[in-house]
Amino acid sequence: MSKQEQPTRLEGHTIQPVAADERHGRARDLFTVWFGSNIMLLTIVTGALATKVYGLSFGWAVASLTVGNLLGAVFMALHAAQGARLGVPQMVQTRGQFGAQGSLLVVAVVIVMYLGFFASNLVVGGEALHLILPGLTETAGIVLIGVLSVLGAIYGHDLIHAYNRVMTYVSGLVLALAFLWIVAVHGLPADFAARNGFSAAGALGTVSLAALWQIAYAPYVSDYSRYMPVDTGPRDAFWASFWGCSLGSLLPMLLGAVAGLCFAELSVMQALVRLTDGFASVVLVTFAVGMAATNAMNIYCGALSCLTFGQTLVPAWSPRAAARAGFSVALCLISFALALWAKDSFLASYESFLSVLLYVLVPWTAINLVDYYYVQHGSYDVAAFMRADGGIYGRYNVPALACYAVGILVQLPFMVTHVFRGPLADSLGGADIAWLVGLGTTAPLYYVTARRIPVAG
Repeated sequence: MSKQEQPTRLEGHTIQPVAADERHGRARDLFTVWFGSNIMLLTIVTGALATKVYGLSFGWAVASLTVGNLLGAVFMALHAAQGARLGVPQMVQTRGQFGAQGSLLVVAVVIVMYLGFFASNLVVGGEALHLILPGLTETAGIVLIGVLSVLGAIYGHDLIHAYNRVMTYVSGLVLALAFLWIVAVHGLPADFAARNGFSAAGALGTVSLAALWQIAYAPYVSDYSRYMPVDTGPRDAFWASFWGCSLGSLLPMLLGAVAGLCFAELSVMQALVRLTDGFASVVLVTFAVGMAATNAMNIYCGALSCLTFGQTLVPAWSPRAAARAGFSVALCLISFALALWAKDSFLASYESFLSVLLYVLVPWTAINLVDYYYVQHGSYDVAAFMRADGGIYGRYNVPALACYAVGILVQLPFMVTHVFRGPLADSLGGADIAWLVGLGTTAPLYYVTARRIPVAG
C-alpha cells in the first residue's frame, strides 16, 4: 500500500506491524469510522432496551444513555493512541500485558464478542429487510447482509474506512430526517412524556448498557488507528474517536428509546416501521446498508484476532490476505448459525450477552490502559510481540493474569443476569454495579503489581 488510502485494493497486511512509510490518514478519519459505523439498526435496538426492558421514561432514558455513552467512550477512545504509536492490532498489543501465550485467554473472549455482535446484527438486519420486503424471508435477509459484510472484511482496512466515511453523511442525514418525520409527521402519543418512570436499577442498568456499548469497542480501536501516521497526536486521536463513537451511538439509541416507548408491545423493528410509516423503507434500507459496514468491522477484527491466536501457537507463520479472507468466511458461517438459532428469542439473548460481555471486558481494558499509560508510558518492544517466547514480555505474565481473574471474581456478588444473580444485587434493588466494582478493583491492583519485565512462564 502507498501513503494514500486505496479502498478498492486488497489489503496485504494482517497482524504484522505497519511500517512508518506505509502509514496514511488523518485523525478526523477516526471520527467518521466510528460515527458512521454506529448509526445502524442494532444501536437502535440497544437504545430501546432503556424503555422496553429497564422501564425508564424518555427523560430518564436520555439522561442514562448520555451518561453511559460518554463514560464508556473515555475508555474506548484511550485505546486510539495505541494503534498509531505501535502500528499493530489491539490483540497483538495485548501480549505486552499478558505475555505471548497468556494473551490467548483475552483473544478468545474477544473472538466470541465479535461473533456475538455479528450474529446480533444479522438477526436485526434480516428482520428489517423482511418487514420492508415481505417476499424476502428473514433467513434470506440474514444471508444477504452477511455476504455484503464479509466482502468488506476481505478487502480490509481502507475500504472499511471509506465505507464508513460515506455512511457518516448518508446515515446521519436519514437519522435526522427520521426524528423530524416522527415529530412533525407521525407525531408522538399525547401521554408520551408520562409513560414509564424511574428506578435506580433501571437507570444503572441503562448506564451500564450504554457504557458497555462503548467499552466493547476497545478491542477494535487500534485495528483502525494502526495505519495512522506515527506523529498522530494522542489528543487528536482520542477526541476524534471519543466524539465519533459517543455521538454516533447516542443519537440512534435515542431513536430506539422513542420506538420502545411508543410501541412497547411490538418488536423494535416493527415499532420503527410504525413510527416512520411512509419513510420507513428509506430508514430501514439505509441503516441495514450501514449495518453491513459495521459487520465488516466485526468480521475484519475477528479475523485479525483469529490470526493472532494462530500465530501465537505457530510463531513462524506470517499470515497474509488469503488467511484473513479464509477466517472471515469461516467466522461469517458461524455467525449465520448463531443468528438462525437466536432469532426467535433475540432480545433476551442479546441483553444477557451484553451483560456477560461487560463483566469480562472491563478487567481487560483496565489492565491494558493502566499498563500503556502508567506502567510502560506507551513504550513497547513491538518486535517482541511477534516472538515465540514473547521476548521481554515472556510467555505468561502471571501478575496480569491474576489481576484479570480477580477483576472478574470481585464482580460475582454484584452481577445481574438472567442466568445468575449475585447475592448483593438484591440489596441494591437489582442495580448492576458489577462492572464498576471490577474496574475500581482491577486498575489499582494491576498498577501496584505490574512489572516492566513480566514473569515468564
